[in-house]
Amino acid sequence: MNRIDDLLEANRAYAAGHDRSGTDDPRPRRRLAVVTCMDARIDVFAALGLHLGEAHVIRNAGGRVTEDVLRSLALSSTVLGVDTAVVMQHTRCGLAGVSEAELRARTGADLDFLPIDDHAAALRTDVAQLTGAPYLRGIERVAGLVYDVETGELEDVVRWERPA
Repeated sequence: MNRIDDLLEANRAYAAGHDRSGTDDPRPRRRLAVVTCMDARIDVFAALGLHLGEAHVIRNAGGRVTEDVLRSLALSSTVLGVDTAVVMQHTRCGLAGVSEAELRARTGADLDFLPIDDHAAALRTDVAQLTGAPYLRGIERVAGLVYDVETGELEDVVRWERPA
């Protein structure tokens, strides 16, 4: 059996006992969206005390705000009622301490990888992107956090709230 077969087998077991209650409404109950890294060491729901159906989770390399994150948040906030966003980066990230040039050379891809030299600076930049996008007016508050992969603790780095 290969990895895909393992996943399909696990899904059959999951689907047999799947609780179908609460599947009618795609809107997150906490009106929350979390942008975070794709790093497999981060259990977003556990780290933030969330449950299935309470938040949209958008993951990418580094947990950075990209065009696709903005696209997802535009839908989250205008169509699905999200009013709070969290951008959560993490310690020991593969994008920390490397340059765009290094990442392009290693991957062979001419992309913007958005490496992280300083989490506080990166989070301020990302929060500014979110708060400056006119189509994200439905988002009333944003937080930039750093998750410590060793301790599981969060550092509250930057916050923004829409003026009343």
